Amino acid sequence: MDEENEVELLQRYRRDRRVLLDFILSGSLIKKVVMPPGAVSLDDVDLDQVSVDYVLNCAKKGGMLELSEAIRDYHDATLFPSVNNAGSSDEFFLVTDSAASGSPPRRVPPSVPVVVPTPILASLSISEPLESEQLEESASLSKSQSLNSSQVKELTVDDIDDFDDDVLEEVESRRYSRRVLNDASDVVLGLPSFATGITDDDLRETAYEILLAAAGASGGLIVPSKDKKKEKKSRLMKKLGRSKSEHVVMQSQNSHGLVGLLETMRVQMEISEEMDIRTRRALLSAMVGKVGKRMDTLLIPLELLCCISRTEFSDKKSYIKWQKRQLNMLEEGLVNHPVVGFGESGRKASDLRILLAKIEESESLPSATGDLQRTECLRSLRDIAIPLAERPARGDLTGEICHWADGYHLNVRLYEKLLLSIFDVLDEGKLTEEVEEMLELFKSTWRILGITETIHYTCYAWVLFRQFVMTGEQEILQHAIDQLKRIPLKEQRGPQERLHLKSLSCRVQSEKGFQELTFLQSFLLPIQKWADARLTDYHLHFAEGSKLMENAVVVAMVARRLLLEEPELPMQAAPLTDAEQIVMYVSSSIKHAFARIIQEVEALSDTTNEHPLALLAEQTKKLLRKDTTMYLPILTLRHPNASAVSASLIHKLYGMKLKPFVDSAEHLTEDVVSVFPAADSLEQNLVAVITSTCQEGAAEAYLKKLNLYKIETISGTLVLRWVNAQLARISAWVERVIQQENWTPVSAQQRHGSSIVEVYRIVEETVDQFFALKVPMRPAELSSLFRGIDNAFQVYTKHVLDSLADKEDIIPPVPTLTRYRRESGIKAFVKKELTDPRLPEVRKSNDVNVLTTPTLCVQLNTLYYGISQLNKLEDSIWERWNRKHYGHPMKRSMEDNSRNSIKKDSFDGSRKDINAAIDQICEFTGTKTIFWDLREPFIDGLYKPSVAQSRLETLVEPLDTVLNQLCDIIVEPLRDRVVTGLLQASLDGLIRVILDGGPSRMFTPADAKLLEEDLEVLKEFFISGGDGLPRGVVENQVARLRQVIKLHGYETRELIEDLRSASEMEMQGGRSKLGADAKTLIRILCHRSDSEASQFLKKQYKIPKSAA
Repeated sequence: MDEENEVELLQRYRRDRRVLLDFILSGSLIKKVVMPPGAVSLDDVDLDQVSVDYVLNCAKKGGMLELSEAIRDYHDATLFPSVNNAGSSDEFFLVTDSAASGSPPRRVPPSVPVVVPTPILASLSISEPLESEQLEESASLSKSQSLNSSQVKELTVDDIDDFDDDVLEEVESRRYSRRVLNDASDVVLGLPSFATGITDDDLRETAYEILLAAAGASGGLIVPSKDKKKEKKSRLMKKLGRSKSEHVVMQSQNSHGLVGLLETMRVQMEISEEMDIRTRRALLSAMVGKVGKRMDTLLIPLELLCCISRTEFSDKKSYIKWQKRQLNMLEEGLVNHPVVGFGESGRKASDLRILLAKIEESESLPSATGDLQRTECLRSLRDIAIPLAERPARGDLTGEICHWADGYHLNVRLYEKLLLSIFDVLDEGKLTEEVEEMLELFKSTWRILGITETIHYTCYAWVLFRQFVMTGEQEILQHAIDQLKRIPLKEQRGPQERLHLKSLSCRVQSEKGFQELTFLQSFLLPIQKWADARLTDYHLHFAEGSKLMENAVVVAMVARRLLLEEPELPMQAAPLTDAEQIVMYVSSSIKHAFARIIQEVEALSDTTNEHPLALLAEQTKKLLRKDTTMYLPILTLRHPNASAVSASLIHKLYGMKLKPFVDSAEHLTEDVVSVFPAADSLEQNLVAVITSTCQEGAAEAYLKKLNLYKIETISGTLVLRWVNAQLARISAWVERVIQQENWTPVSAQQRHGSSIVEVYRIVEETVDQFFALKVPMRPAELSSLFRGIDNAFQVYTKHVLDSLADKEDIIPPVPTLTRYRRESGIKAFVKKELTDPRLPEVRKSNDVNVLTTPTLCVQLNTLYYGISQLNKLEDSIWERWNRKHYGHPMKRSMEDNSRNSIKKDSFDGSRKDINAAIDQICEFTGTKTIFWDLREPFIDGLYKPSVAQSRLETLVEPLDTVLNQLCDIIVEPLRDRVVTGLLQASLDGLIRVILDGGPSRMFTPADAKLLEEDLEVLKEFFISGGDGLPRGVVENQVARLRQVIKLHGYETRELIEDLRSASEMEMQGGRSKLGADAKTLIRILCHRSDSEASQFLKKQYKIPKSAA
């Protein structure tokens, strides 16, 4: 806030000061005001550089006021520090910035060297007066007299001729020692060379002369006095000795205002003081007698030729060179590049060339003849050149402007030299501190050079850009971008400027032949070409930072936008949109970068064992990663899908290299295992870039255009071949281990067989090898593996079941139904026992005997081990599959769906078969125990000859023995299932005895109670006081037998009646009143020792007697 107030106060002070001076100079306080050279009125004078004290003193004295002296007095006053005339010695002004100066020095100052007086002045007494003539003479002698090296020689003002060259050489050496400049030969203006052969130095010196004339038009042109030259040189050397890193506050001795700025310009443009003074004097002399004429309307080369003589040069060679430059400038400005066409004045142009040649020729003539010819030619030249230069153009009034330097393209080349002076002489990568003042001063030359706002911004942008190319300083590039953005578009320019710019064109020879270039094309095409050349391989040129690339993109786009409004060049491609241009940059740079990667991979593959395509995939992933993180964020600002363009092209380039290898792959070789995963990973990364950087619709469009590698499909086929081979190996292994199995427990703790352990070992080895394959896989390969393993366990289960005997081999056939006969007695019983039972064959008997109860228990344990480990195996497979595949975004939804479909039937087949096998073996174990092991006491002996004489209690002990044997071997989870099987077999055996016991078993209604008691004994045996089967399970099992026993309690008559009704009900789909079917009632009547039952069975069912 304080700084803003200070600036506001300063501006108010300057405004009030100008108002006061304008009032004093315009009023009657001053008798006469003499304008400075080049100024016509007070409007042409910069009142900020007029000394107020000098004006007030003239007003007090009532004398004449010379504004040139007032300006000189103002600049002389700036050489001394400011004082307040208070008289106090305690107050003073610092010339330097105390904060930046740091702490005061602590070391002892160096001793003052003893100056030995020169021999010329040594004889003079201090008290003797020394005249100025003597001083000048001694100074002149000091130039040629040899002095002792220990003496200090003081450089005098008259040594300026020798000093200038030394100063410039030192300036040059210091300048180029600061920074190593880059080669900018590829950034050249699209302008033709000059016919006269004028050089850059010629243009620079002429540009400075134009700048002096423009400054003189505002009254700021002053010839510095000789007593200040030495001081200025000293300040220049101090400036040159300054370090780049120092920020020194300008000393109060430095000149301020226009005079100081012109001095800075002289140094920046490397103009010697001798030439500067010579030019200033000549311009001021040219204004003598030209009342009312501005200095910037002079034909400067002609006036300089007239006002500067040969005697003002140290040698004739320098004069001839200078004169040649002035003559060339006249020819280029008035004849070769005139702003106005000649028309009928064509003869004058020819005459002008002849005069210029004669002036140049006069230097080779004798002195008197040459001077005379030169004088006459200059007079004639003035008569021809002035009318040519003052021809009106673009609505000018006659005499208002002198058209000699504003013809295209001379004017822009001169203006370019002016703009080049804005860079620090100590560091070409920095702008000088006075850049704003210098640019404001350059505007005064626009009138002479015919510069418009568009031309200025274009030239300024060009100068800044080329300086950036040479120095690499990004701040300069940023300034260039700012100027490029200020160049108005065609619709933003005024009609007059549009017509003027349209007329500016030149014919330039290029690689494509001669081209007609407009002004903007001449300046902007080299800029665009430079930017395009780097952006078409941005991976190479912008490897370090992205800021430079960002600026390069801005330069290319701004220059391109401006050039699109210009006429198309012959052989030029059709204009592209911004998005198409970005696509071109991306495509070109990716191709170049990929080509370099291929070369690197070819070199690396010789030193490593990895396949070149695998190395190429890894290097390409690095390229993609660098592209998406460093470069594409910049390009995406101009093209939202630049990342997709890059990824698509990378996918295509790598695919072209990969295709021959993929087509030749037939087996899972080491190369395939190395290349396929790398290629698939690269493709997934590329797809991820496209899907993550584009909107849904655009992403789908780009993905459809991709010619996918189909690595998964091809590798899936190879993996399926491998899986099938491994599954065949597993099947062979299952056959082998099942044949070697002897069904003995592995250990006391592991009560299963060893074969299942071997099966799991080979399965897990196969799974490990499957996931060790790093090639891409589809869910189909996993499903095939699941099916193969599932089939292996099903085969194993089938082999276990095949070792069991059929139930028909261990269960005796059901006896033929017979009715009761009184005479049967013991004889019939014995006969039945001898002839009725059909004993198994010997072979089958051996087979059944092999499967002992412990063997069956080990088989059950083995199957349970197999089904219990399936869950762990399945979970392990899915976990490893997820780790292998779930990281790919493209596969996630597909994986979720496939997992659900696979998991539904992954091992369900083997689970179902193993559970069914366990149930079957449990049933077989119970059946074998009752119908084979306990056949004699149970099936053959129970309830013979009567129920009372042979009760079920006699079977409890053998059943308990068998049960203990089962529980000792069987694993805990299967105990209830085995015991349930034994319970079911016991009930089946009891039903067999009661309903199909043969003719030797007879029951009466009174036996029902005894049978009920035996059923309770059997039930409680299996419940075992809560340690056995659950009571509910046992109750459900014995319920069916309880109903049969209940039927035995009914009288024969009731059973016969129920049987008759049951027959009728069965025909109608129902049951009898007693809830039994006809077959059960017939069997009960066949075992009823009752004549009524016998007669009924004989009559109704033709059942034979037991003795038959």
